[in-house]
Amino acid sequence: MSLHLISAFDAMAKLNQFDAILDARSEGEHAEDHLPGALSWPSLNNEERIRVGTLYKQVNPFEAQKVGAALVAKNIARHIETQVMDKPRNWQPLVYCWRGGKRSNSLALILGQIGFKVHLIEGGYKAFRKEVMEDTPRQAQRLQFQVLCGPTGSGKTRLLQALAQEGAQVLDLEAIACHRSSVLGLIPGTPQPTQKAFDTQVWDALRGFSADRPVFVEAESKKVGNLTVPAELMVAMRASPCLRVDLSLDNRVNLLLEDYAFFTQDRALFADRLERLTALRGKAVVQGWQERIERGEMREVVTELLSGHYDPGYETSTGNNFVHYAKAPLITPASHSMVDMLALARALVEGSPESGL
Repeated sequence: MSLHLISAFDAMAKLNQFDAILDARSEGEHAEDHLPGALSWPSLNNEERIRVGTLYKQVNPFEAQKVGAALVAKNIARHIETQVMDKPRNWQPLVYCWRGGKRSNSLALILGQIGFKVHLIEGGYKAFRKEVMEDTPRQAQRLQFQVLCGPTGSGKTRLLQALAQEGAQVLDLEAIACHRSSVLGLIPGTPQPTQKAFDTQVWDALRGFSADRPVFVEAESKKVGNLTVPAELMVAMRASPCLRVDLSLDNRVNLLLEDYAFFTQDRALFADRLERLTALRGKAVVQGWQERIERGEMREVVTELLSGHYDPGYETSTGNNFVHYAKAPLITPASHSMVDMLALARALVEGSPESGL
C-alpha cells in the first residue's frame, strides 16, 4: 500500500504537483466549496449521507456504519470502474473529505492498495479552510497592488480584462464574485458563489501572482454583492497606489448600455432592481425612472443614474478609503471600446508615456 498523510499546509504548497485532487465529500459539500481544481468523487452522495446520518442518530452508530460501509464500497467501486482504469501506475492523487475521516480514508486506502501513491490530507477540508484563512493575509501582504479607480461606467472592468490579455497580473474580484458590485450588479442567471468558495478562489488567485510585478485590481468596497472581500486584502488595496480611469459621460453611458444589455432587454427586471434605490433616492424619483424605462428612455435613465445616484459622493468615499487616490495619475482611454482599452493596457504594461506613468 502507498498511502501518505500530508498536512493541509504542505498540501496547499504542493497543490500543483498532484495529478488529481479528489473530494470524497458529498456533491453538496463540494458545491459549497472545495480545493482548487478538485474533482467530486463522493464516497456518500447527498441522499446517502442523510440516510446514514439519520440511522446514526435514530438507531445506533453500529447500524449506520454497516449501511454506510456498503454504500461507500459501491461508490468507490464505481469511481474506480469509470475514472481509474486508464490511469498509469505513477498517477498520484490527493484525497480529502470533511475532516480526513472514514470517507476519504476508505477511498485513499483502496487507491493505495491498487498501487497508486496517494496523499491524504490530515484534518480534511476543515484543516484546509483554516489554512486558507490564515494564508490569505500573508499572500496579500507580499504583493504590490495597482488599484484602478474611477466612477461607475468608466471602464475599470474592461481595462482589467484588457490588462489580462496583455499579460499583466490581474485580480478581478467582480468576476470571482459573479457580481458587478453595485445595487444593479447582480447578473441574471448567474448566482454568486458561497463566501467560502469566494475566499478560496481569491486565495488561489493571490498565491499564483509574482511579487516582482504589480497586481492590477479594481477599487472595491468591502462587499461585492453578498460577499465580503478578505479584510487583509482590503487593507492592502486601500494603502496601494491608484490610477484614475477618466472617461466622458457619453462613453460611460454607452459602456453601461452595452454591459447591462439584459436590463434594456428586460424592462421589468430593470424597474424591479431600481426599487432597491427607493430608500436612498426617494419613491418619487425611482417611480419617475421606472416610468421612463417603460417608455423606452433607457439612455436618459442611465445618464440620470450616473449623475444623480452613482457620481455624488464618489470622490469623497474613494478619497476617504484609498489613501493615494487624491494624487492618482489620470489615465484616459480614447473611448469605451475594447480596442481602445487594449491600447491603454498595452501602454500601462509597457510603461510608455501614453499611460501617464
